Amino acid sequence: MSKIDKLDRQILRLIAEDARIPFLEVARTCNVSGAAIHQRIQKLSAMGVLKGSQFVIDPEKIGYETCAYIGLNLKDPGTFDEVVEKLKEIPEVVECHYTTGNFDMFIKLYAVNNHHLLTIIHDKLQPLGLASSQTLISFHSAINRQLPIVDMLSGKEDDEII
Repeated sequence: MSKIDKLDRQILRLIAEDARIPFLEVARTCNVSGAAIHQRIQKLSAMGVLKGSQFVIDPEKIGYETCAYIGLNLKDPGTFDEVVEKLKEIPEVVECHYTTGNFDMFIKLYAVNNHHLLTIIHDKLQPLGLASSQTLISFHSAINRQLPIVDMLSGKEDDEII
């Protein structure tokens, strides 16, 4: 098991703020060599702390104006894994979570509009064997960040096992 130290936390904070920051700029800020940053990034990736990098696309800018969260209850909870595989085939579904509480699973999806959302629910979700569902439409994302995850590490001691 690997350890996260102060330098790792500093690197994570910088790249969480701007994933496109050049390694040399990270190195200068951290007062280490570019090679050291490269090695640390490789280590953090190998540990699974970093899971790649990506551009964030604004769904509204490409015509997906409706963001919905849907709690799903299955007729047969034993089909959970099969339902997850079928959900992966629905491109509008961007997240699926195992949950406690009132739902077997909770999904997030984007639709062009409310009519498109209704079509997804009726034509793509209902055939999965749902006992019930509850849909919440998001008007606006008030908070959407990764940085607090990095900030939570600041309370950990150097070389504490994660």
